[in-house]
Amino acid sequence: MPGAAHDSPDPGTGPAAGADSTAERRSTFGLPAATALVIGSVIGTGVFALPSALAPYGPIALVAFVVVTIGALALAVTFGSLSKRVAGSGGPYVYAKEAFGEFAGFLTAWSYWITAWAGNAAIAVAWVGYVEVFIDKGHHTWGSIAIALVGLWIPAAINLTGIRNIGAFQVVTTVLKFIPLVFMASVGLLFMKAGNFGTFNASHTSAIGAISAASAIALFSYIGLETASVAAGRVRNPRRNVARATVYGTLACAVIYILGTLAVFGTVSHSALGASTAPFTDAVNNIVGGSWAGNTVAVAAIISGLGALNGWTMICAEMPMAAARDGLFPRAFTRTIGRNQVPAFGIISATALASLITIVSYTHFTKVFTEIVLLSVLTAVIPYLFSAAAQLYWLLVKGQGMLTRGRFARDVTISALALAFSYWSIQGSGYQTVYYGLFVVLLGIPVYIWLKRSRGEYGETTLPAPATQALTAATPAAAVADASTQPHPAHAARTTRPIHLPTILLRAAAAGLHRQH
Repeated sequence: MPGAAHDSPDPGTGPAAGADSTAERRSTFGLPAATALVIGSVIGTGVFALPSALAPYGPIALVAFVVVTIGALALAVTFGSLSKRVAGSGGPYVYAKEAFGEFAGFLTAWSYWITAWAGNAAIAVAWVGYVEVFIDKGHHTWGSIAIALVGLWIPAAINLTGIRNIGAFQVVTTVLKFIPLVFMASVGLLFMKAGNFGTFNASHTSAIGAISAASAIALFSYIGLETASVAAGRVRNPRRNVARATVYGTLACAVIYILGTLAVFGTVSHSALGASTAPFTDAVNNIVGGSWAGNTVAVAAIISGLGALNGWTMICAEMPMAAARDGLFPRAFTRTIGRNQVPAFGIISATALASLITIVSYTHFTKVFTEIVLLSVLTAVIPYLFSAAAQLYWLLVKGQGMLTRGRFARDVTISALALAFSYWSIQGSGYQTVYYGLFVVLLGIPVYIWLKRSRGEYGETTLPAPATQALTAATPAAAVADASTQPHPAHAARTTRPIHLPTILLRAAAAGLHRQH
């Protein structure tokens, strides 16, 4: 499996085992850090900007948040189940590849890779709003761009120093970011005023349409729940810790999100919330009075954004590295540096792309955060859909004979819910987002063609048994003798020269003459 080289080694005895254990701890992290990776990746700066993005829909957006939370929990349980069955780093990529083949795996890796670096751009844009509480208060375009680029490259530098620094930074930033969110999700609820909420459905569309549209934005808050499975090869005892970290992290985020967003809606007027670039800061200022408390929240949001970018920058490199080891992504993504095998090319290339889309967004889009969020959500839902489908497929084919009736029914229900939720999220993204998102995803097909061509392959690398027998019967004995010395069929396409059409015709003619005589 991809990433198997990073899995936990078997326990041994003697000094060698002790040395292996020390090396493993240096290059992996346990349940607390894995849970912090999930929470830190899910709760970025996006949640601090989300109330403003949801404000145009009114309080009905809170209903959408509840619906999205149910779907996110179904996905979390699904990823937890998949991580126990399919080992190694790569997450959705390895799940899709195992169930549906390498093309599905490639599309999943490609979509998720786009999600990772485009999502980093969205986090950076939201992060800028809180940095500008202190500097560039006039929100000048190039000043905002400069701040965003600093926010993108600081986490990249941390990632380049190794996994231990990534894990330590993730734990610290996760603890600090929880302080203002917990405050709003608890104390903030006591200061809500009914007049601040405004019209329940302010979108002037149907309730279903408003919930669907708001859900597409709200789903961005949960992107990252799968990060422990993507980095499973760097988690100690992954079969146990990945599933727990995924579910625990998602549950913690769900409680904070729903109550915190409710408190912001109730403490900031609807008109002011829609125009705010730092809604949590405005909410705390309204509760406490003055600006010192809001500034404290802004500092926490800045730290939170750096923590999220730290985790996502690692994910930007982990999944393409797993795919590249299988020959389904450019080999450059397998390049690592240092004794901790830091995937430097993946980190730098993803940060460069995030920087580019940030510059383009600031200079061409009016609603910068919302536009990038919707693109990130669409490209994230595709890997979610493949993962839910892979789990459902396995359950229907093999699960019935391996699970109890109750467990089978429960897992099928959860997987089906996760699959339906993924389809619904695509529908809610809007026609324009689906158009651009589909175009970006399909741009991966020429890359896939290039990769297959460089491996000298066409179609599957191995033929089914009946086809192999038929070809053997139609092939001269000399050719069969030659075949016995060839490499294993799974690797033959990479090590033999392609057979051209004239050769095929000559061999067919020779086989026909052989039969006549």
